[in-house]
Amino acid sequence: MKIKLDRKSGISLRQQIKSAIEHAVSFGDLTPGSALPSVRELADRVGVAPMTVNKVYSDLKAEGLIEARAGAGTFVSRNFLVQAGMGAGVSALQKGIDGVIDQALAAGLRARDIQALIATRLEYRLAQGKRKSILMVGLFEGATASYAECVTAQVGEFATVEPTTLGQIEADAALRSRLSSVDLILTFANLQEAVVALMPRVPVVSIRFIPSEATRMALASIDPMARIAIVSRFADFLPVLTMGVRRFAAHVSNVVVATQDDPALPELLADCDVIVLSTGADAAARRGRPGATAIEYRHIPDPGDIDRLVVPFVTKFIAEPIGNARKEAS
Repeated sequence: MKIKLDRKSGISLRQQIKSAIEHAVSFGDLTPGSALPSVRELADRVGVAPMTVNKVYSDLKAEGLIEARAGAGTFVSRNFLVQAGMGAGVSALQKGIDGVIDQALAAGLRARDIQALIATRLEYRLAQGKRKSILMVGLFEGATASYAECVTAQVGEFATVEPTTLGQIEADAALRSRLSSVDLILTFANLQEAVVALMPRVPVVSIRFIPSEATRMALASIDPMARIAIVSRFADFLPVLTMGVRRFAAHVSNVVVATQDDPALPELLADCDVIVLSTGADAAARRGRPGATAIEYRHIPDPGDIDRLVVPFVTKFIAEPIGNARKEAS
């Protein structure tokens, strides 16, 4: 193990030594069970006071990375990689780090600037504590991924947001088991009961969804004389979809409503100029007359609900039990 210290860096010598040992263990230069130099030997080798190395070793022991054996010395813990879950993920982690370094170098940063930037960010994140994990549950993969991106835009500094669908967690017991460790689940009000039944140990909060800006603009631009068909894949979503269309296209009065599997749908669509489709009902657009305009009614999570129900939870600004928030959201 070679440790090269940069005495001009803004990073303390203690932190540099600790990071070098952690790097050597994580990337296989020091394997589990390997012996480390004694405190005095390492201090002499890198040119620091023994007290500095002693503090480094104390920190690493507290983290479970190394262990002292009476009369034998100090060794890399044999259980560290298993406990940290790093075994199979080291390669992917290294690639991610390399990507960050590449971006920093392309931006013109010097090596010492990159080190200081990473160290500063690491200290900040450690001070913030472990980020909360949020699961976004929807019906369709693409749409749910976009919902997760919207939530991430508001809470990404404090939480990770993973998307999945109700169908996926219903069909995959291993996935349910893995996701049972998340801190919070977000979903639609009409899916909440089913999600709670599948994930009973995780708080589930229903949030409101509003039309995306693109959807609102498309509805507002419809010709007042146009004939509109509102088509949903699910009957229970039709009232919400219809209210949204009537709100943002209030200037249009000729409106018909149907589900995607309605036998009368082809007849209804034959005279329509515009077809407003819920997510998942895009097949209906192909059944309309040639030249008809199709508008997919896309939602985004209500930013107000994210601020009111999710941000306080992930930032720990308030101590309100999440159960109360769940009742309020329902």
